[in-house]
This record gives sequence, structure tokens and C-alpha cells, in this order.
Amino acid sequence: MSKRTRTTPAKSADAARCTVTICRGCCCGSSAKVPHLDHEAQFAGLRTSLESVARIRRTDCLDACERANVIVVQPSAEGRRAGGRPVWLGQVNDPDAAADITAWVDNGGPGLAEPPGVIDLYLFQPSRRVRHELEG
Repeated sequence: MSKRTRTTPAKSADAARCTVTICRGCCCGSSAKVPHLDHEAQFAGLRTSLESVARIRRTDCLDACERANVIVVQPSAEGRRAGGRPVWLGQVNDPDAAADITAWVDNGGPGLAEPPGVIDLYLFQPSRRVRHELEG
């Protein structure tokens, strides 16, 4: 009988960080839908400011086109253990909103840090089907 040392699997660096999903599909990221915003600059700014504290994902469509631009902030593993759940933000079409999201995620995000009060202006609940597809 061999003696094996039990090891615990290494924790993923991504599990320790929030995930920020930024929609850039048919409506989000479209100057036809939101003409006053430089969508690529918004994405690049969020990616640059969050890359050291969060996993950034770009997706084609989150199926909430009426709320363009949509961003979903998913909690880190620690944030989920503390009760954090994914937060859906719509109509994120203001540079200041991106700065508020960045500050919140930088402080820990869902479950670990209270969002700035202005985040309430962007909150919405997508359908269960849409939530399930993102989390699945």
C-alpha cells in the first residue's frame, strides 16, 4: 500500500477575483443604440482599471438589449461565500458610472463591499433564463 500525500488543489487566481462581463453585442457597444459614448474607450478603460483586481470578459450579447450598455459584476469566491450574487447593471453609458463600478470592484465587489449609491440607478434583474445562461 502506497502512502500518498494528500494535497489540496491550488486555488485559482480567478476564483479570488470578481468577474466583470461587459456586453458588446448588437446593441451594447453600438453607436446606433447609444450614439454619445465611445464604446471601445469605455471597454478599454474598464479593462485597464480592473485587470489587476478582476477577470474581465467581453461577450456578444447578454440578451438585455433594451438596457444597453449592460455590465454584470459576479462576486469572487469569497464574495459569494459572504452572500454576494451577480449584479446586473444596465444603461451604463456614462464615464462616471464606469469609475464607480471600478471603485466598487476594487474594494471587493458583491458580498464584500457596499456599492456606491449611484449604482442603484443602473441595477436591474434580467429574466431567469438570461441569468442562468451567464452563470451556467
